[in-house]
Amino acid sequence: MTRLIGFFVATLLSLPLAALEVGEQAPEFSLQGSDGKTHKLSDYKGNKAVVIAWYPKAFTKGCTIECKSLAENGHLIREYDVAYFMASTDELETNKKFAEEQKADFPLLSDPDGETAKAYDVLMPVMNVAKRVTIYIGKDGRILKIDRDIKPATSAEDIARTLGELDVARKG
Repeated sequence: MTRLIGFFVATLLSLPLAALEVGEQAPEFSLQGSDGKTHKLSDYKGNKAVVIAWYPKAFTKGCTIECKSLAENGHLIREYDVAYFMASTDELETNKKFAEEQKADFPLLSDPDGETAKAYDVLMPVMNVAKRVTIYIGKDGRILKIDRDIKPATSAEDIARTLGELDVARKG
């Protein structure tokens, strides 16, 4: 019984104090990408909107379907002035292999310690995996939308549609 209480206390203490909300400043991140670069929110702030599609685990069915959607239909997203990523708590090497296998032409970000996922309120702490959540960040660094209703097969189309609904600028 004492172990069970300790488990629940530890779980509660690992939860964020307040959920991330639309309109708030997005937490800064600095994560390694499958493209060999380090990506930071501050590198895009003032220049582009940012979309982070968090996913639980590379090489699993839903995540493979979502990555394939973004790889095959990313041209719809690239019509907007946006940087977009998939992100997970997988190790960098795992994400590199996953990106290569899925022919991803966009970076997959690795957050193996889960700190960024926790800051974005998407971490499932007991398992140290991210929930499937897509977060839209404006040029000003503020959260525009938190989408928890993800359909992996139409992820690219849904992201492009949402960018239009959020009035994110189109390129050109």
